Amino acid sequence: MATYSFREARQCVAEQVARARRPQAETVALEAAAERILAEQVAADRDCPPVARSVRDGFAVRAADLPGSLEIIGEAPAGATFDGVVGPGQAVEIMTGAPVPEGADAIVMVEHTSREGNRVTTGNAPRPGEFINPRAAEARRGDLLLGCGRRLGFPEIALLAGLGKTQVQVFRKPRVAILSTGDEVVPITEQPRDNQVRNSNAWSLAVQVERAGGLPEILPVAPDRHEETRQLIERGLGSDLLLVSGGVSAGKYDLVERVLAELGAEFYFDRVLIQPGQPLVFGRAREVFFFGLPGNPASTMVTFELFARAAVELLAGQSQSVLPMPLARLTTAFRHKTGLTRFLPACLSADGTELTPVAWQGSGDMPALARANAFLVADADRESWQPGDLMQVLLR
Repeated sequence: MATYSFREARQCVAEQVARARRPQAETVALEAAAERILAEQVAADRDCPPVARSVRDGFAVRAADLPGSLEIIGEAPAGATFDGVVGPGQAVEIMTGAPVPEGADAIVMVEHTSREGNRVTTGNAPRPGEFINPRAAEARRGDLLLGCGRRLGFPEIALLAGLGKTQVQVFRKPRVAILSTGDEVVPITEQPRDNQVRNSNAWSLAVQVERAGGLPEILPVAPDRHEETRQLIERGLGSDLLLVSGGVSAGKYDLVERVLAELGAEFYFDRVLIQPGQPLVFGRAREVFFFGLPGNPASTMVTFELFARAAVELLAGQSQSVLPMPLARLTTAFRHKTGLTRFLPACLSADGTELTPVAWQGSGDMPALARANAFLVADADRESWQPGDLMQVLLR
């Protein structure tokens, strides 16, 4: 099997999943469509705006008449139309969003005018078209506004509402099975012995799956016994994606790869040059993609964000998966051994400009992970950074 760099592994996941996925569509009410992936093309049902509109409160005028004093012949409130025509030396009081009256070709802001009775005076000389949003300036009827594969955030929901869509076609959320392994792992409701840990990985993965657009299903813990592990993996392969936590190293009781191989799995890679998370497995069995995630909490969290999240997003119908890693300035010196891309817990300042490493005791240190709010990204080819140097950040 293959060993990949961070970027090679991520590219492999994206290419394999994008090539094989066949997401199915369903229709949901607009109020249930937030953060779903659009499964239809959405076009403008009319010109946007359908008429020229004022973008300021003020007066609709003929630019050629100003500066000077004009007769006010009426008003155009939002939601209504002034039926007359603005002639030479005339103006119409107008509100933001109201249709521009016939004859007017500019808007003078109310702050730049003085009014006395039915006359308004301004020293401004507006340009034709000033503070007017022309008809169809935003879109023409039939223009494509949203395409398939678009995640629906609040601006997209507002646009759909503005188009009068009470229902929308979205892709079905992929079902993601989550399987923790190991005799040392017990349910979170149990009191663990000194040689045991509670099944925290399943719960963190469930949150990450939901955030990526999937439907998590937490399976019972697979003990370090071949037949029971096989049964649970086969159950997990009934979902759209299987995430296995633990059991992917080279130890005597690490059964996951052996069981998957027995089930006819194709393995794309089984090691990535990162820390934490080197012994990461990605493949496909019975037409279902799977990840074997290392069992330490930080390894599980990081490898999901770097690789499995992309698979969930693509299976959910997203056109592409983007991993933003903005830059921030280090507040302290940092060194590491080259050869691996490292993702280590850190605190990002509230304004997103400064990054401080968090002291930790390795990838099982959950209190340190909770103190952090991001991961610093140490490039595999660079050995050291000084205070003030820019470093990439993996956001949480």
